[in-house]
Amino acid sequence: MGTGKPQPVGRDLAVGIPLAELRQEEPVAGQLDGEPVLVVRTGDGIHAIGATCTHYGGPLAEGLIAGDTVRCPWHHACFSLRSGEALAAPALNPLPRWETEVRDGTVYLGRKIEAAPLSPRGRSAVAPEPVVILGAGAAGSAAVETLRREGFDGRIVLVDPESEAPYDRPNLSKDYLAGSAPEEWIPLRPTGFYEEHGVERRADPAISLDPARREVRLGSGERLEYGTLLIATGATPRSLDVPGAGHTHVHTLRSLADCRRIIADAETGRSAVVVGAGFIGMEVAASLRARGLAVTVVAPDDVPFERVLGPELGVVLWRAHEQNGVDFRLGQIVASIEADRVVLDDDTAIPADLVVVGVGVRPETALAEAAGLRVDDGIVVDEHLRTSDPRIYAAGDNARWPDPRSGEPVRVEHWVVAQRQGQAAARNMLGRAEPYRDVPFFWTVQFGVGVSYVGHAPGWDRVETEGDPADGDAAFRFLRKGRVLALATIGRDRESLREELAMAADVGDVPAQRGA
Repeated sequence: MGTGKPQPVGRDLAVGIPLAELRQEEPVAGQLDGEPVLVVRTGDGIHAIGATCTHYGGPLAEGLIAGDTVRCPWHHACFSLRSGEALAAPALNPLPRWETEVRDGTVYLGRKIEAAPLSPRGRSAVAPEPVVILGAGAAGSAAVETLRREGFDGRIVLVDPESEAPYDRPNLSKDYLAGSAPEEWIPLRPTGFYEEHGVERRADPAISLDPARREVRLGSGERLEYGTLLIATGATPRSLDVPGAGHTHVHTLRSLADCRRIIADAETGRSAVVVGAGFIGMEVAASLRARGLAVTVVAPDDVPFERVLGPELGVVLWRAHEQNGVDFRLGQIVASIEADRVVLDDDTAIPADLVVVGVGVRPETALAEAAGLRVDDGIVVDEHLRTSDPRIYAAGDNARWPDPRSGEPVRVEHWVVAQRQGQAAARNMLGRAEPYRDVPFFWTVQFGVGVSYVGHAPGWDRVETEGDPADGDAAFRFLRKGRVLALATIGRDRESLREELAMAADVGDVPAQRGA
């Protein structure tokens, strides 16, 4: 798991590959004219596509071949072997592919075929117009791209008060905050991309929704009529209700602007207090420590991540932090924040030139609730991500949908989940009627310890462990009544991918086969 782009490796494909050496669904990595290529033999032929994931350059040869798809080992993006199309987030761009020919028992590569990012590949699609999308985060931006990729050429209006959106939000607490990712990594698309594809932008907040009139009112006073609407406004960070929480050196992290303010304080500060030992808090702690600050994490938990990853894996990440100089004040809460320090509930004072609060988020539901849509810890949607109004969909951190594995409504705050929901919602806005059944996935990297997590386990009665995290090789299975609800792995990327497929098959669906 990482973000660097691997160099071309493997055999020189210019001289071909003996057909007898190509085994079914066993990828062969090579290079042609210095470009990495993956050659795979499947039941319907021999395919040659780019060998590096278009998300962050993951080595696809180390991923998993499943039917006519290949899945990235790092962040579980999925591509079609036949077309190179990016079938499932987080990858957005397709892979190049090459024509193949078998002559005298040898496979040769021919013409290279590039595909445009939003090429509809001859498809056409319609939806009630205009399509209005509220929110340009993971779900909203993925929905826009899917509409165009599926062949919809009608009017799309993307509404988001952040003029810089969409951007790679997971990187804000990881490499970008740590100072190891350049600014150009952050935007998901270059300037002018949406204009080029006929998408109208409104850098303006949506302040009211009238389903009867099918109308959204913006902060500027503009009224937008819609034929179909997607609410993808995400969630808002929770703040602390303590004296001093409003000081300018106290931050939450959700937006690019938030991250830039934290970086500005980190460049002049020497000490930081991070409130919260969940994913945002611990990733921020690791990133600020990488910048050389003295970092203290304050949380009421006994073990970091215990509620999500369990105590065993929580201790692994806790130790990684302590070994890299992060201090912890667990089992404690913040009583007040002063100009240069944080005071805890036992009157201990901790120096703090900046404070980052990571104590969870609340879904953005006010707009939907005021409009009379059904809300219950999120905007309630059906299996097609449709709200209680059939013309309105919701996706991402603010959507609560029926989980096909547990049979219970769930809301999951992960980037890839939001992206894939945006993709699914877009297809259903076009009349596809495809149930959203993708298995949740997320990843985190802290001080070189990379964890991949598939599934969803809000509670469990047993955790099975294998391997040794100290060797970078471990698996943690979260079970309830003997059934695996989730799997967290360190250094077992293919096992994580296989488990994702197994979980999908458990409900009769294999993700990303659609449209392959």
